[in-house]
Amino acid sequence: MREELHRFFRAARGAGVRVSPAESIDAMKAVADVGFAERGILRDTLLLTLAKSQDEKQALGDCFDLFFSQPEVPEETAPEDAADSKGADSAPSENEAGDPDTPAPALGDLAQMLMSRDRNAIAAAMAAASNAASLSDIRYFTQRGIFSSRILEALGIERLRDDLDALTATNPGDAERLAAALEALRENVREVVNQALVLYGREETENLRNEILRNAPLARLERRQVEQMKALIRAIARRLRERYSKPRKRQRRGHLDTRKTLRRNAAWGGVPFLTSWKRRHRDRPKIVAICDVSGSVAQVSDFFLLLIHSLHEVVDDVRSFAFSGHLIEVSDILDTKSPEEAMSEIMSKVGFGSSDYGGSFVDFEKSFLRSVTPKTTVIVLGDARTNNLDPRADILRTISERSKRLVWLNPEGRMAWGWGDSEMPRYSAFCTVVRQCSTAKQLERAVSDIVAAYQ
Repeated sequence: MREELHRFFRAARGAGVRVSPAESIDAMKAVADVGFAERGILRDTLLLTLAKSQDEKQALGDCFDLFFSQPEVPEETAPEDAADSKGADSAPSENEAGDPDTPAPALGDLAQMLMSRDRNAIAAAMAAASNAASLSDIRYFTQRGIFSSRILEALGIERLRDDLDALTATNPGDAERLAAALEALRENVREVVNQALVLYGREETENLRNEILRNAPLARLERRQVEQMKALIRAIARRLRERYSKPRKRQRRGHLDTRKTLRRNAAWGGVPFLTSWKRRHRDRPKIVAICDVSGSVAQVSDFFLLLIHSLHEVVDDVRSFAFSGHLIEVSDILDTKSPEEAMSEIMSKVGFGSSDYGGSFVDFEKSFLRSVTPKTTVIVLGDARTNNLDPRADILRTISERSKRLVWLNPEGRMAWGWGDSEMPRYSAFCTVVRQCSTAKQLERAVSDIVAAYQ
């Protein structure tokens, strides 16, 4: 049962329930106390020890019901009335095609189970064959045929084929019954494999889908993919929070200073009772984010705002601004509201308009330029398309000179920079870093590099 629980934990992780090694140990201890006799108690025990939210509780309950259920053995292999039941090793009373005196062939274990229609024996043999075939290793739907063949081989399909050939020659009636039972067995194996694919293949399928989505252009997503991408961006934001919100103790104290440690402990013969550390001074993170939410980037502005929202949860000192025709500060909105509410309010105030980079830079210079200091990293997220208005690159130059570094993240491909009303080549001359961020993967890497610079 220990191995069974390990497989259940793997299936639970595939269902989206985060199960740490410590939590799995606690769950196994709890299960050891309550036992396996009562399925309802076992279910409640696992839900109490593993689920950490209502959504996880629902997902874990569905996973439990699927994991500990067995596909029904088809009626063709179910026991019938005792009068109609016939043992596989008994000779037929009448040979339908041949000499009645011809002895019945000795059948193998699988053929005997199928001919006797013993549902419990068949279910037990299926479970053993599934374990022998390592069915829990299935990951992709293309592997269904491989694992079905492995299970049938573990059950003894080769011997069953020989038994079927022998019965065809001696007793066609029993051969027909065995062939029908074999077809029902194949169907049952397919159901077991499909169930295992749902349990163990979900995580790999989800990872594959997310990897495809991570590399998909944000501006070309289909409507059905938008919500999936938002969920993926939230996961990226969560990883950033988990990775950078809690500085490591070693990073805070630096590395061991061997010389100072030896000098401090000279009185004890060099035994290091007292330690000294090389402390490296790190600037406190200070970020200013300026996000274009105009109509030309409306398809990707939601994703930009989601990542900026995550910055507010990771870095203490972040000031955020949004613009299309004019610029406003949105720091309070992002600090106090959920991502969905914040995005909706920001877009209602300044979103979907015609972009005016020059006018927005003027707004920033007049009201907020003092927020930029030599310790500030300024991030501009936009396509640099000015609608042929004055780009005011001189203001961007001033921002660059006042800041520690200026990073520009552009959702357009590099081939489009400088064409039409794009002023990206002119702006890039004053940027420390310029990156194309047309996919979620590029966006995550860029934001991660920015935050990591302060760790």
